[in-house]
Amino acid sequence: MFRFLKEKFFGTREPTGEPLVDPAPTAAPGAAPAPAPEPTTAVAAASAPPTDSTDSAATRQGWLGRLAAGLRKTGSSLTAVFVGARIDDALYEELEAALLMADAGTQATAHLLDELKRRVKAQRATDAQEVRALLVDVIADWLAPLQKPLAVGAQPEGPTVWMVAGVNGAGKTTTIGKLTWHLAQHGATVLLAAADTFRAAARDQLDVWARRNGVDIVSQEGGDPAAVAFDAVSAGRARGKDVVIVDTAGRLPTQLHLMEELRKIKRVVAKAEPGAPHEVLLVIDGNTGQNALAQVKAFDAALQLTGLIVTKLDGTAKGGVLAAIAMWAREQGRELPVYFIGIGEKLEDLQPFDAREFAQALLG
Repeated sequence: MFRFLKEKFFGTREPTGEPLVDPAPTAAPGAAPAPAPEPTTAVAAASAPPTDSTDSAATRQGWLGRLAAGLRKTGSSLTAVFVGARIDDALYEELEAALLMADAGTQATAHLLDELKRRVKAQRATDAQEVRALLVDVIADWLAPLQKPLAVGAQPEGPTVWMVAGVNGAGKTTTIGKLTWHLAQHGATVLLAAADTFRAAARDQLDVWARRNGVDIVSQEGGDPAAVAFDAVSAGRARGKDVVIVDTAGRLPTQLHLMEELRKIKRVVAKAEPGAPHEVLLVIDGNTGQNALAQVKAFDAALQLTGLIVTKLDGTAKGGVLAAIAMWAREQGRELPVYFIGIGEKLEDLQPFDAREFAQALLG
């Protein structure tokens, strides 16, 4: 089941092209989940999950079209550079300006242009559209380290636990709902933890997603967010759930007391399930440009992020920020994948990040 899940939704390949490996089962064959007391936090359940599949080629093609439309603000400024252009210094200067305007950052822009010039020379390109095609390749290769499938069930026993953070308005809770829907579509059992305990609207929104997807939710009015997370992970283990997703309160990186609360949630989750959280995900709004990179740095310093989800690429997003994120990850000598990107409100508008698809959409 988990191999099917990874191949169909969480990515068909690693960026290196190495074959996927079947993850370990969540429990030994025939073994029952270890008995555990029911948590004191309220738990709500809902109807069966939907059955419609979104893996058809037509759906995927439609999504790629919407991605290209969403990136049009960035892409049009890049593609316009090549219209009637000659391959000279003026072309590269205009490309530099367009990449900087797209929030690619000065360092990433310099690296991209240096590599583009090298390939143009090596392939003896004589036409501006050839250079454009080479730029697609350069950007795809630059972003390839960000491409990685999000694994489920890789640990020998117990649930896979994801902790999700982000600033207010980034689309964090909606993203959790979409992830839950896709997981349920592919046969995974999910439990949600409403750890934003002090904002009723957040709990209500997550509860709506739980009922819509037919999954359990652990919630509590007021109280300690870390306690809710602990109860949820304990319940997930006792009930044999495949995935537990912990929603946290939105906060700014400058709110130090709230950032410390995130650290506490992470520590408490590790007590409930050794090795958890297996993923610490940050949801960032693609419209915020270089501010998104600042958020990555601040949340990573607090939580040691394992992956990103970029939303709202259908607005005024400047897609070049992914190049800046890739640059920062290189400088840190670490891996920080963009697991998913989102371009709209539909359930299928959240899809795994594919570096080449993104580069092609960016440059039309």
